[in-house]
Formats: sequence, C-alpha cells, structure tokens
Amino acid sequence: MYFNYTQSYIGGSWRDVPGQIMPVTNPASEAQIGEITLTTKDVANDAILSARHAFSSYSQTSKDERIALMKRVIAIYESKIETMGEHIRLEMGAPHFLAHGAQVGSGLAHLQQALKALENAPEFEVMGNSRIYHEPVGVCALITPWNWPMNQIACKVGPALAAGCTMVLKPSELAPLSAYLFAQILDEAGVPPGVFNLVNGDGATVGSTLSEHPEVDMVSFTGSTQAGVSVAIAAAPTVKRVSQELGGKSANIMLDDIDVNQAIKDAVVGCMHNTGQSCNAPTRLLIPAHMYDKAVAIAADAADAVTVGNTESPDTFMGPLISQAQFDKVQTYIRIAIEEGAKLVAGGMGKPAGIDNGFFAKPTVFAGVTNTMRIAREEVFGPVLVLIPYDSEAEAIAIANDTPYGLSGYITSASKDRALSVAKQLRCGMVHVNGSWTDPAAPFGGYKQSGNGREWGKFGLEEFQEVKSLMGFEA
Repeated sequence: MYFNYTQSYIGGSWRDVPGQIMPVTNPASEAQIGEITLTTKDVANDAILSARHAFSSYSQTSKDERIALMKRVIAIYESKIETMGEHIRLEMGAPHFLAHGAQVGSGLAHLQQALKALENAPEFEVMGNSRIYHEPVGVCALITPWNWPMNQIACKVGPALAAGCTMVLKPSELAPLSAYLFAQILDEAGVPPGVFNLVNGDGATVGSTLSEHPEVDMVSFTGSTQAGVSVAIAAAPTVKRVSQELGGKSANIMLDDIDVNQAIKDAVVGCMHNTGQSCNAPTRLLIPAHMYDKAVAIAADAADAVTVGNTESPDTFMGPLISQAQFDKVQTYIRIAIEEGAKLVAGGMGKPAGIDNGFFAKPTVFAGVTNTMRIAREEVFGPVLVLIPYDSEAEAIAIANDTPYGLSGYITSASKDRALSVAKQLRCGMVHVNGSWTDPAAPFGGYKQSGNGREWGKFGLEEFQEVKSLMGFEA
C-alpha cells in the first residue's frame, strides 16, 4: 500500500498545493510508504483565511447542531477504526496491539468526551446579577506531534468543533497518514467548509505562520519544550491564547510497602510503552535504598524480557523509534549516561540482536544514577529507564520535584492514604497511583516547563472558549 497524500484540505475540498514532496517512511522497515507535500506560507495563509471566513457562521450554530455533527464524526471514526489502526502502525512503526488499541482508541475516547462535555454544558451560568456565557475562542491553530497522533489530534479538534471554533491543523510531517484519514472522516461527516482545514508542513514554515498570524486567535501546541518556547514567542506580538503540552521527566516513586517484584516489572513495562516516546513516560524510577539492589536486578530482567521487532506480530511489545534522528538522539543519551558514571544493567548502544532494518533501540536500564546526571534531568524520549535510590519519603518527594518539568508523577503503595499524601506534594499536573493509566475524562497537562492549559473532557472544551459576562440580568 502506497499513500499519495500530497494535497491539503482547505475550505471543504482537497487541493493540489505547491511545496516540497516529502517521503513518508515506515520506521520499522525504513521503507517509503507514501508522500506528502510540505507546503508554503501562502497555502497556510489560505487555510487560515478559510477558517476565519467560516467562523462567523459556525460560531453561531446551535448546541444541538454541534452535538449532531459530533455524533456523525464519531460514528464514521468508529467505522474506520481498523483502517486508522493500520495507518498509525505504518506511520509510527507502532506494534499491532498498540496501534489498534490505545493509539486509535484514544482518538475515539477524546471525541466521545468532547461530545459529553458539550452535552453537559449549560447555556449560561448565573453569578451575582450577571449571566456568564462561554463562547468559541475563534480561529485555532492546532499543531500536533507524531508520538500519539490520533490522541493529540482528536483532543484538540474534538473540543474545538464542540465549542464552535474553526481551525487549521498541522500534524507532524513524520506521522501524517492518520491525520489525512481523519480529515477524510470530517469531510464525510459534513463538517461545514472552512471549519476544519489540514495543511502539512514543517515548523519553520507552516508552524511559524500559524503561530504568528494575526487572524489566528489561539494556538494549541503539543511537542517539545524548546519548540513550545518558539511558538509562544511567535504568538506573543498578537497576544493570542497559547495552550501547550510539552515535555516531561516523570518520577515513578515506589514506597517501601510495595510488592517489589511486580511493581518493578510494571514500572519497566510502563517506561518502555510506546518505545518510551511519551511525554508522560515514567522514566525516573525512585526506589527505597534498602530495596535498591533487588529492584535493579528485577528491572534488568524485565527489560531483557521486552519483545522488540515485527510490528505485525501480536506478541511484539516495543516497536522502533520514529526516525534515524531520534535513534541517534537516544544513542547519544545512552553514551552520555555511561560517560557520567551510570551503570548499564540492561540494553545499551546499538540495535537489538537480530534486527538490521528499522530504527529499533534496546530497552535500556541504568542503575547508580543521581538526579544531577543528564540522563535523569533531560527528556530522552526513548526506551531508557533510570533507577535512583532514596532514604526517606521526604527525599523521594524532593527528588521527584527536582526537575524543570512537571507533567506526571507515579506512585506505587499498598496504602492509598500514603499515596495520596505523597501525591499532594508532587509539583505536577497528574499523578498515577498503583499503575493507573490516563483517564480521558480527567484534565491532561502539567506544571512548570511541561506547559500550560489543560486538555481532555470538560477542561479541554473550556480551553477553546472565551468567557463573557452579561451584567444586569436576573437569574
């Protein structure tokens, strides 16, 4: 199968556009599976103006009209689940279970949560002698990453549609296939012309145009902290709203009442999930000092047991990294960790034995790590776990908070009360207790350099709304 996805979707139709043709590569095989067009600033400008033109009418649609539209989108998405899963498997090199499970399922969950939030939203609220209305923020630029493509597209497009906004989506050029299929879904659902627009391009050209354009009212960006800073700077002169979900270096705290054998195995699997390419990955494993040596041995065995390889096999747990550049980055961090004195106990440099093609890295575990090492402070975005010992609960909390990031935290304990006490002291936007994973109904976002704003569910809908006070009205 070859994907000729070179057009842009603007004003309700597919258009041939100028620009550089870029190959789309399957990271698991390094084979070219399609092509897209990295288009120009002029095309991005056309998409923005199309969204601006559509806003005057779409922003005035009724709640019932938008509910009906969301239901059509969801129904068509559900009918294409299998196709969407294959698009994600091929563009990301994601294992079959992940592409056809959490990757495609998260997109559906966010659309459903956006619909639920819209259905539950009141017409207005009463405060004092005023009515408080929530109105669409305007034209939105949506810039999404490659690591959870449908998750990030749906959790932006869904609430934007529900709120009455119009938008331009720029997906990652490294994993653009699912976004193209998603645009086809919206077109089939009858999204009005100009409400949703899709343009492919790089950050320097299309991304910067979307961020700085005076006709864009909001930028919703997911990606690295460095790129997020650039987006914020570009958006600042027009004082547009900027919502960002950025990097992370999440701590996974094991308290001293755990079943150490099972908890450490689960911690390793959690880090290696999606090949470690998740902003909220639990990459710093904090262990009570008296359990440390045992935990290191268990973690090493668990990493060695991770199945890596053929993404079509239901038995494969870990696929490749997204690109040669990402593979090289991960290799550099492994080398730096060794040079800094960390002890390599599993994995290491190079590809797994028996794998020649694809950007596959080894599931890697380091012991003897301090929180001052680069491997413990910087986001690797790969299957690399570090184990750090601590002597007291207070020290564990201090280590967890000693980071420029603040996206997620993880706690394992036999006592929910102890877990709650620790969770309240962590400076991060989310805390996962005893292996719980993400909840699409709960807000997703972080503190500090992990971003600002919240996505998902009710909070995600409100992110795409302005608040208007009508004073002098009785309840």
